[in-house]
Amino acid sequence: MGNEPAHTVTRYDQELDRLRGIVARMGGLVERQTAQAIAAVVNQDEEAAIEPPELDTEVDALEREAEMLAIRILALRAPMAVDLRMIVAVLKMSGDLERIGDYASSIARRAMKVEPLDGAFSFSPLRAMARLVQENLHKAIEAMVENDSTRAMEVWNADTAVDELYTAMFRELVTYMMEDPRKIGPCIHLLFVAKNLERIGDHATNIAERVYYAVTGNMLPAVRPRGGAARKDANKQS
Repeated sequence: MGNEPAHTVTRYDQELDRLRGIVARMGGLVERQTAQAIAAVVNQDEEAAIEPPELDTEVDALEREAEMLAIRILALRAPMAVDLRMIVAVLKMSGDLERIGDYASSIARRAMKVEPLDGAFSFSPLRAMARLVQENLHKAIEAMVENDSTRAMEVWNADTAVDELYTAMFRELVTYMMEDPRKIGPCIHLLFVAKNLERIGDHATNIAERVYYAVTGNMLPAVRPRGGAARKDANKQS
């Protein structure tokens, strides 16, 4: 852009700032969707379950806006090096954020179907998993907004703990269903909630990987650190 007129360079910078702003707004919305969906499940809060699906339309609209702007910048400005990596990363991150919103909405819609279980089942693994997923999502969005590769790396490494919590909860719920078939229904709902949380964690890690690449120009390893059964399977294959 060095040979471009000053006003053209200024407009280009404004377009990049606008693109970052759109995705930052998406990040704020999906954080809220996730927090409300989790509150709906763990607190059996009917009001909290209402908002996540309602916000989906806004998140989807922002994703389309980001996609159109990114394509426009790529087509008209022919960005190079760091800017090109950032634009492509933002384009992909908007897709990750849209999927996170979908998973949060799915959790919220299922929340009121989760019947209270007796003392044989503890919600502690679900609460711990939800807390860690929220932390990772928040850090991933901060890394995205601030172009922070160090924080992105923290999220990438934390994915192992999310996997381990999901595996522990899966095993506990399967055991509980085998011991008391009458609880299969509510346990299945909880399994879907846990799986959706695990997928939110995966997409937060996707965002972290894209931030790291955009900032450093280096790709993180293709095989992520994995926890629980996934790690054991990987060890067997190696």
